[in-house]
Parts: sequence; C-alpha cells; structure tokens
Amino acid sequence: MAGWIVLILVLLFLAVLLIRTALFRPKAEQPAEPAETGIDYDRATDHLAQMIRVKTVSSRDPATVDEGEFERFRALLRELYPLTHEACPPERIGPSGLLFHWKGKESGAPTVLMAHYDVVPPGDRTAWKRDPFCGEIDENGVLWGRGTLDTKGTLCGILEAAETLMRKGFTPAHDVYLSFSGDEEIMGASAPAIVEELQRRGIRPALVLDEGGAIVEGAFPGVKEKTAVIGTCEKGQMDVEISMKSKGGHTSAPPPKTPVATLCRAVAAIDRHPFPAALTPAAAELFDTLGRHSTFALRLVFANLWCFLPVLKLICTKAGGELNALMRTTCCFTMMEGSQAANAIPTQAKMTANLRLSPRDTMETAQAYLRRVMKDKDIELHRIQGTDPSPISPTSTPEWARVRAAVKETWPQAIPAPYMMVACSDSRHFCKICGNVFRFSAMELSKEERGCIHGLNERVPVEKIGRAAEFFTRVLLKS
Repeated sequence: MAGWIVLILVLLFLAVLLIRTALFRPKAEQPAEPAETGIDYDRATDHLAQMIRVKTVSSRDPATVDEGEFERFRALLRELYPLTHEACPPERIGPSGLLFHWKGKESGAPTVLMAHYDVVPPGDRTAWKRDPFCGEIDENGVLWGRGTLDTKGTLCGILEAAETLMRKGFTPAHDVYLSFSGDEEIMGASAPAIVEELQRRGIRPALVLDEGGAIVEGAFPGVKEKTAVIGTCEKGQMDVEISMKSKGGHTSAPPPKTPVATLCRAVAAIDRHPFPAALTPAAAELFDTLGRHSTFALRLVFANLWCFLPVLKLICTKAGGELNALMRTTCCFTMMEGSQAANAIPTQAKMTANLRLSPRDTMETAQAYLRRVMKDKDIELHRIQGTDPSPISPTSTPEWARVRAAVKETWPQAIPAPYMMVACSDSRHFCKICGNVFRFSAMELSKEERGCIHGLNERVPVEKIGRAAEFFTRVLLKS
C-alpha cells in the first residue's frame, strides 16, 4: 500500500511539473505598428564619424586630460545640431555636464535621455586595425573608432532624434531633458551635479533612459530569438584592498608566515567560496520573460524554480560570465604589489579586487563576507571606493511600457526583457529623483561587438546608427 501511495505522489509531482511547463508559454501581444521617424541615416553616420574624431579621453589624472578636445566636442555639437541648441540652449553643470531643457506642451513629469561623451583610452593604438580616432567607414559599411558604442553612438542617436523632430515642428507633450556628461568613465561629478540641480528645482522625472542593455542573440540559454535586454537596475561596485605587513627581511631565512603567501591563500579561499547565489527580483523577471521562449527542458526548469532553483544556481556557477553575475556578488582580484627586490621579503604586500554587488548585498555586507572567508586576523581589508546597488525599477508602469513599445517598433523580432546591469552607469544617480530608471543602448550588438567596448577595434555597422536614432525618436513621440 505504501508503495502505491509513493507512486501516486511521484506521478502527481511529475504532472504538476509538466502542466506548469506546458502553461509556461510566451504571452500573446499585438504586433507593433512603428511610427515613421524621418531619420536621415547618412547624416547620422556622418555626424557620429565627426564626433569620433574628437579625442575626448577622460582620466582621473587631470594633468593627462586634453580639455581642448572636450571643448571642441561641445562646439561640434553646436554646429551639428543648431535647432536643438537654439530651442533649448544647454546649461553647463558640474565639470562637464550638459543639460538641454526641451519644453513640452503641458505640465507633467519630464523624460530624461542620457549619454556620455567621454571615452576610455584606446590602449595600444598599434594593436588596432584602424586608428582608434579615425572615424572612418570601411568597405563593409562599418564605422571605426573609440566611442562608437560607448556612448557617442547613443548621444548621436538622441540628438539626431531631437533635431529631426524639431525640424518637423514637433513639440513633446511633456518636458524633455537631454543629460550628457563628459566624465562618466571616471565616475565623475557631472551626473551627480545635474541630479542635484534638478532636485533643487523640484523636478522629478517620469522616466530616465541611459546606456545599458542592447539587442543580443544567443545570450540566454535555449532562446533562438533576438532579445532586447533593458536594465531595470544595476549592481553596485566596490574596490577593496587586502594587505599584510611584516618586518621584512632576507629571503634566505623566511619566517613561517610571509605577506605574499598569506594574501595568496586568502585570495584562493575567496575563489573557492564565491558569494552565495540567489534569485534576485531582477533575475527572476528575466528568467520568467525569456524562459518562456526557451527549449522544453529549460522551460521545465524556469517554470518550476520552486523545485529546480538549486539546479539553476549550479548551472550559473559553472557557466560563469554574465549568467553567473546575474545570480551573485562577484569578486575579481586585479592588482597586486609586493617587494621591489626578488630576494627581499616585503614589509607590506597588497592585493586589490573589484566587486560587483548583487541587490542582496551592500558594501558593508560584502566586506563582512570577505573577512569571514579569509579567516586571518593579520590581513587588513580597506574599502577604496564604491557604491551600493541601485533600486529596481518596476516593469508594471506606463514608463516601462513606453520603452518596451519603442523597442518593439524599432526591432519587431526582438523580445524585450528586463535584466540587471552588471556594469555601472551615470543613471544610478538619478534613482534619487526617479523611480523609473531604465538602461538601454539602442543597438543590436553581436558578442564580438560587445567585446570591443573598452577593448580594441571598437566599431559599429552604420545601419545601427540610424536605427538607434529611430528608437529615440519613438521614445520622444510617446513623451
């Protein structure tokens, strides 16, 4: 009798799994009807090429920054977008912030569109296939140069959209702010200064849209369709230094415990014991959206996370990369320092790590976890800098629907999905004054193209430049 009961329970369990999987299908929706934008693709490409030729490289060392290039870039914007500058002259806020105020027809919470015009250094310029600031289009119709993707391409798309709409006599229903900074790559003060100024004026935007996700393919297991991942939050980030002091001495007679070896053991312990994986709300929404488009086996997992969550955590841990980063705080050691001589024990050794904090963590809880794992009272842990994770913006609001609709109109075959950005952006500062902060870079990017961001040979097919401008036009038309 007991055997029959067990069998019935097993069959019921399997039936529940299969029924939930069968019902876990994509939600029905009406086909998008894209609005005509009037974007001139050739003009947008030429304008971005000119922007790329201006070397707006930011640095934490002011002595290495060519301020003349930044001023030249701002002058170029005035030349390329005269209507925008005439209708809403930009205010200079903070070290390099530009804030355009486009007045709408009526009162109401405004929209903020963001980008940054500083870029990271190109690295070894001889390793590039073309000069990193050439702004040239090759025989395959690809525009080369630092900033094409991060994020002069986005800035160009926003201004092309505004200028085109102004040329057609369009006025947004509510106010629009265009917020650009020239120090995002160094976590500079411009974006925070703009937020403080808007806050001082009592302005609380309905929507903030900054760089972030993209149209990607093959990034989610089992999903063949293109997906438009839109960041609803971003992880926090923190740099920490672990160090150990000693009396130094000659390496011919080392003591039992030396700084370098001790720190290496600590790093190995952290590597063996990563931060616990957990299903954050942002990850849950992503899995619920894209899991419905996956293969049957994976839909079985995603439809029944109440049962298979440990399996999912194991898959993410083994896979590493972005999938793993969605589920936990990550810690990556990047720098080390010891003795200046091969035969001298250092009086102090240091190692530096960068952490990306899950919404479940704060800087304090992450530091406490590292201390527990290292288990060595002789090791000092010091926070260099950092920020806590951003709040999660809801996907049940009209603002999310507006961004989603603009995506579907521009890339009809893509599946819009919320996700958690594992990198940081200026938009995190705007969470103080807006509950709907989304992150989407408005370009369809291959894995290889995404790898060029902050790397060698950054470039973009010219068709994607005009398409980005179309997306921002549709966002503005819905403002």
